[in-house]
Amino acid sequence: MSQSYVQFYCHIVFHTKNNMKLINESIEKELHAYIGGILKSYRSIPVKIGGTSDHIHILCTLPKTMSISDLVEEIKKSSSKWIKTRDNAFDNFYWQDGYGGFSVSSSLTSVIINYIADQRRHHGETDFINEYKVLLKENGIEYDERYL
Repeated sequence: MSQSYVQFYCHIVFHTKNNMKLINESIEKELHAYIGGILKSYRSIPVKIGGTSDHIHILCTLPKTMSISDLVEEIKKSSSKWIKTRDNAFDNFYWQDGYGGFSVSSSLTSVIINYIADQRRHHGETDFINEYKVLLKENGIEYDERYL
């Protein structure tokens, strides 16, 4: 076969350092659009980006020439630098080390799109750490509570 055909959907989740609620509504849409641009620059297709004041959910395709860890590193590095240029209020903005990365079947992308779109309502009922634990458990990932 002379051509590679790849389509991996991944659901990426990461949060602000110390779960600080720094992603306010004044910057949220612009940040999501900026992250979408980062993804496109690496030949990833941003399907849905959302979250709340302390974390981000991204549904995207994983480029065939890039690992998920490299993609997340580029998203975090670039978006952190960018947000600090927006306002002095973001001078101390950092993403927490680590991330969650979950494979998504193409037949289930609409479920994840709806899940990401519903973050504000969802987080009226639970906090990020509890949500993250559920995602880890649903995906069969063992974790150490000390590192959440």
